Amino acid sequence: MLITETHTDVPTKHGGDMRIFLFTPTIPNYPKAKFPGVVVFSEIYQVTGPVERFARQIAGHGYIVAAPSSYHEFTGPESLAYDGPGTDKGNAWKIEKKVSAYDEDATLSIDTLLALPNCNGRIGATGMCLGGHLAFRCAFDKRVLASVCYFATDIHSATLGEGKNDDSIKRVKDIKGETAMIFGKRDNHVPPQGRDAIRKALHDAKVTFSFYELAWAQHAFIRDELSKGRYDPALAGLCFQVLLELFGRTLSGDLGPREGDGGEVEDVC
Repeated sequence: MLITETHTDVPTKHGGDMRIFLFTPTIPNYPKAKFPGVVVFSEIYQVTGPVERFARQIAGHGYIVAAPSSYHEFTGPESLAYDGPGTDKGNAWKIEKKVSAYDEDATLSIDTLLALPNCNGRIGATGMCLGGHLAFRCAFDKRVLASVCYFATDIHSATLGEGKNDDSIKRVKDIKGETAMIFGKRDNHVPPQGRDAIRKALHDAKVTFSFYELAWAQHAFIRDELSKGRYDPALAGLCFQVLLELFGRTLSGDLGPREGDGGEVEDVC
């Protein structure tokens, strides 16, 4: 599918306007097509090139993607660099921001998707690193039917947000949709005992979930930039199929009636 890219700036109670980047699929001759919505939460660097490309991949399979900028209380919507200063800023803001503010961002992102006339009302969530944790928390909202959390940090240690004392693992029972948790076994941000704790909490809460641990994957292995030497395109592609299977089964589109013919193809390169 072809996609269009726009953004909207949404006022927040916790500080500043949150920019939500929107990636929308389009199908020629189906002007009334409706699509599921997916919130894509970014890592600590905000909506970077790798996050944009991830969002485009999802949108290209028939989902309206909303990617919020998480640090609107501290800075603009611009992404941080994958370097020392960028990492330091992202990690600092991650624990300065209130958990309630993260939750507000999730609620506003879902609200934004549901307000779109071409959204079919079915919502999923996904994200990587910090964004994996935020997708996990987003799934506490009963409107979220499915979530895919890539190498979600800080769940096992309950160290997200101001005071480093979040309640995510205690609220697992609030997840009513299906979820998939994806980790690399070589991820030193979420050690084996941390992954075991998350898995046990999901089991004990009787959540419908899948849990994947990839033998040779490191932290951030789906991020398609090479500065940290972790990107594994084969494993990233495999895990993307997990996302497509779950979202395809739980969130489905509605094309509406076909209208018109194929039209003329523009004669340009």
